[in-house]
Amino acid sequence: MQHVRAYNRLLFGVAGLGGLLFGIDVGIIAGALPYLEATSGLDPSHLSFIVAAVLLGSVISSLVAGALADLFGRKTLMLISALMFVISIPLIALSHGFGPLVFGRLLQGASAGLIGVVVPLYLAECLGPDTRGRGTGLFQWLLTFGFVIAGLITLYFSYRLGVVSKLGNAAQIFAFKDQAWRDTFWVSLPPGLLFVLGSAIVTESPRWLLRRGKKAAALAALQRSRAEEQAQAELAQMEETIAAERAKTSAGSAFKESLLRRKYVIPFILACVILTCNQLTGVNSIIGYNTTILLQAGLSDYQAHIGSLLFSIVNFGVTMIGVLLVDRKGRKFLLSLGSAGIVLSLLATGLLFARTQAQQVDVKRAVQTMVRPDQTLSLKFDSAAAQKLLASAGANAGGRPQSLEIIYSYGDYRSVTNLVRSNETALPVTISRSLPANKVAAFFSNPFGHLDAARSAPLRIDAARIAPVPSQTNGWLVALTLYLFMAFFAVGPGVCVWLALSELMPTRIRSNGMSIALFLNTGTSTAIAGVFLPTVGKYGYSAMFFGFAACTVVYFITATWFLPETKGKTLEQIEERFESPGALVDEFAG
Repeated sequence: MQHVRAYNRLLFGVAGLGGLLFGIDVGIIAGALPYLEATSGLDPSHLSFIVAAVLLGSVISSLVAGALADLFGRKTLMLISALMFVISIPLIALSHGFGPLVFGRLLQGASAGLIGVVVPLYLAECLGPDTRGRGTGLFQWLLTFGFVIAGLITLYFSYRLGVVSKLGNAAQIFAFKDQAWRDTFWVSLPPGLLFVLGSAIVTESPRWLLRRGKKAAALAALQRSRAEEQAQAELAQMEETIAAERAKTSAGSAFKESLLRRKYVIPFILACVILTCNQLTGVNSIIGYNTTILLQAGLSDYQAHIGSLLFSIVNFGVTMIGVLLVDRKGRKFLLSLGSAGIVLSLLATGLLFARTQAQQVDVKRAVQTMVRPDQTLSLKFDSAAAQKLLASAGANAGGRPQSLEIIYSYGDYRSVTNLVRSNETALPVTISRSLPANKVAAFFSNPFGHLDAARSAPLRIDAARIAPVPSQTNGWLVALTLYLFMAFFAVGPGVCVWLALSELMPTRIRSNGMSIALFLNTGTSTAIAGVFLPTVGKYGYSAMFFGFAACTVVYFITATWFLPETKGKTLEQIEERFESPGALVDEFAG
């Protein structure tokens, strides 16, 4: 049994490295972008496409990942994804110009899309029922650790830049920034190399091997992670499932064994609903706009950045708790608990913002008159400017510090300025035409937008809200509700979503079904990113949080009454559960 435990630890390590690379793929650009922006000579539209290239690569690769996993095998595709990540690092870090940067980022994104499908798929098919939850949970845990690493790298280079800046040498500052964004990518190379090594050492998925007629290899793969008796029993169960499918097909019952059968349709729909609802909690937007949200809530710039780091730490720490609980308490319990907690924390956040938004004054008409003939804007927001803008709307500052946030658009493409306060020394608020670099980047910014028209469209001020700066107490209360949101997400959906994706899908459709479901997940995330700023601009943050809460109610209902418990069951037993005519009715009643 010693060799079984050692091999399971190896599988856990590979799972963790896969998650770590996924997290680094998404999060690393945040730390590198300020230095890249300062030294690359690229305009904002090109930089925005470099940031979005990971999403583009991920969407494309996730669509074909299932088919590739069936064609080449799970292990082979993991190795390919690891090599793609490793190759992308020197491509990016040694690049000089837009082309190599974009290609390297696209390669990273493609790697992330493949990892997001094939690693949970591989773990579900290789780990036993008693360890499957922990292994897949480690994927999510190390994914969140990737975000923490990205944040720590940012703090490190920020500290070093402060030391270099004191020397006052412009050439040295430029050289440091140029090397900083390159080093930011280089430090992610070691985990990529370890993932290559781990992927080369592990065996192929026993279920993939058996479906290719390699029974001896499948048994050998099972024996590495299970006791002999359990391996033999599970192999027999797998053979029975495959034999039953082939018997029905050979008997001419092609319709009955089509993908429209209950055992395929119901788990596929459940997985798609869970993954879609996972994004409809607003988690990606809340993570992405976390600092801005805390600034709007009343924290200072420094406090907001500290609060944002604490947010990532909460995500990382509570995910570990979820990993420890998932095989003890079960997926259904954690998803129900997590989604219920998310609803309550989002409602609390929305109520706090509704209270402060009642004092907002929209001065967009006055700001619109300040737009220059070249369709740009520069506004120094101090106490006098705040009072003048408020007076144009028939309001008064009352001697209190005010905050300003402008949401604007060129044609169909909307953006937002940083939050500024009248009592803080700051550079003027500036707005210039910054659009996606091309139609591919434009699609991910706004799928229904017209890029050519936006290049000549006038600057439109959609909202320019002035409000009294909320108290720090209010800011920390909002931070607390967001920490609760992140904690409930991490312990439930964060850990269980990958399990739901890999466990619910029957073997015959698992790889392709996971690709489609992950594509829906990514598409939902993109759609939310597209409507986030317009909704906030028109209705405020409270409406956005209330909307996320309403969507999460659907998540809670699905998890509590329709999702079967898969803890401790083999994949074949889960598949058999959905064959029952009253599968969902029984679950609802029970």
